[in-house]
Amino acid sequence: MKKIYLVLLLGLLPLMKISAQEAKFKAVFTLNFIRYIGWPESSLKGDFVIGVIRNSEVARWIKEQSGGKKFGFQNIVVKEFKSVDELTNDCQVIFVSSSANIRSSAETLMSKAKQRHSLIISESEGATKYGAAINFVIREGVLKFELHKINAGQVDLKFSSRLEGMSAAIVL
Repeated sequence: MKKIYLVLLLGLLPLMKISAQEAKFKAVFTLNFIRYIGWPESSLKGDFVIGVIRNSEVARWIKEQSGGKKFGFQNIVVKEFKSVDELTNDCQVIFVSSSANIRSSAETLMSKAKQRHSLIISESEGATKYGAAINFVIREGVLKFELHKINAGQVDLKFSSRLEGMSAAIVL
């Protein structure tokens, strides 16, 4: 019986490693996205806060990658939240995990994003229909991202042409 559990565990290790690598890439991309966004002046004051909803792995990687770094003159701060309702109004970036169900909380999420001009980044298929400006997708086994210009515009953000050139899809 112990051998069966061991074999099952060993079989799951590659999947766990892929998931950890995916979280790391999403964290690195998220930190790089902020450089390619046209932010309103009000977003460039105080700390630069990245809120992560229900994905402690991505939050951990963002903290690790951003430790001691700044965005312009702003310190990068990462906050974790269990739900959209918990989200505070000081986040310039809101990373919404696939386990947070962006569809059911879209109205609340957009309301909070508009208050602070927050960039919504998600990792759920079809999330751009529910307010995400950037959405991570897996296409042909490769991690890619989609951009939604209208959603970004609704919170007074603009994508640079360089970011648009790197995306898998752009929705106007």
